[in-house]
Formats: sequence, structure tokens, C-alpha cells
Amino acid sequence: MEQLPRPTTAKGPAERFTGDVYVDMVVRHPDAGFSVGAVHFTPGAHTAWHSHAAGQMLHCLEGVGLVVTADEVIVLRPGMTVWTPPNQRHWHGAMPDQVMAHLAMSGVVELAAGQEAVTWQEHVDDADYRVAALAGTEL
Repeated sequence: MEQLPRPTTAKGPAERFTGDVYVDMVVRHPDAGFSVGAVHFTPGAHTAWHSHAAGQMLHCLEGVGLVVTADEVIVLRPGMTVWTPPNQRHWHGAMPDQVMAHLAMSGVVELAAGQEAVTWQEHVDDADYRVAALAGTEL
């Protein structure tokens, strides 16, 4: 048995997030086979487009947010869990007038040489964020 250190809060880097986002890595251990981060988004804050080699599960703790792919907008509310399959391009974050916190859980997969567990891409265009947020208010 091993007691892991308490997570420390880190501000999400501007290369990966728009707005103020704070991340507590709850689980990051080489033997765990998965990672868990508690991610806190201020109103309107969101990730850049990205994908996960092993997929990602998002479980909303508080507030209201969005999980968006090229074809779908899901409104994330407390208690809801969303699965994004391996390598599915997506972004997620808070609604414009809401904070949102979720657990972000990712599995560890055997990666090919040079492959990243998360592939970060471009920032979400402001107009595209507004369209997704508007669609979210209509759901």
C-alpha cells in the first residue's frame, strides 16, 4: 500500500486552455493504469481541441459545461458522465455564465514510439464556442 501525495493545483497552460482553468492531478502513478484530474473551469473557459489515445471519461461535479465534437454538443451537468472514445477529437469547458468542475479520467495504453497520450490541437474559434454554447442553452 502507498499513500499518494495530496494533489496541488496548477493553472492550465494557455497553449491548451482558453480562460482560467485549474487542474488538481488526483491520480498520476505509473502503476495505476489511469490518471484522474479534477479540473475547474471559470465561466467561458474551455480546452483547445484535443484527443486521447486511450479515450477520456468526464464526470461533472458542479456547474454546467459542454463536451463538443465536430458532430455533437452535450451539455454536462452535475452527476453526468461522458465518454469520448480513443482518438476522438473534442473539446470541453464551462458555459459562458457558469463555473464547471469535472473529473477527467484517462486510461494508459501502450503507445507507439513518439505517440502522445493526449494530442493537443488548435484553440477553439470564439465563434465556434458561441455556437456550441447557444446550442447548449437550447438542449
